[in-house]
Amino acid sequence: MAVEFEIQGRDMEVNDSLYDYVSKKVSKLDRFINGITDGRVDLAYVKSARNATDRQVAQITIRGKGFILRSEERTDDIYSAFDAALDKIERRIRRYKGKRFRGRGDGTSVAEGALQAMAELEAEIEEEVEAEETFPTIARRKHFMLIPMDETEAILQMELLGHEDFFVFYNVDTNNVNVLYRRRDGSFGLIETEVG
Repeated sequence: MAVEFEIQGRDMEVNDSLYDYVSKKVSKLDRFINGITDGRVDLAYVKSARNATDRQVAQITIRGKGFILRSEERTDDIYSAFDAALDKIERRIRRYKGKRFRGRGDGTSVAEGALQAMAELEAEIEEEVEAEETFPTIARRKHFMLIPMDETEAILQMELLGHEDFFVFYNVDTNNVNVLYRRRDGSFGLIETEVG
């Protein structure tokens, strides 16, 4: 049975042609991975994007028991943005299927760590919007549960979620919250926290 994907438009109209195009293509994702319980496609026009070629945004999110995968692409055409996001989610599905049965050393599978993925998706930083007030305000607040994992698992989860800049996790080796981030040279850095 094919999963019904929710297709939403933000600051743009999703006409019948675009809706049919998107729904036809995403309906084939269940061929790549079993157990998809929920799927969503968000299409947006972001007029405040710094570059005109990044104004059309397509984001695909799929959820299932023990996993959540997401991809996002930006171009100057909504169809090409969607196609690029679809290609990226298919690559992430293949990577997830190949690595999900590898153990974490504490008896739980990588798939169970995907619960963290949902929380991290919720915590991803939105584009900065210039505040009208003279002092900074908190525009959005997110809450998420940290699932214990080691540094290797954190790198895997960061890549599966498509987080380009950072990933917050509870390090089982140090029993502290750590922040994994990608450095400009492509390597990773780790911020280890302490309560002072």
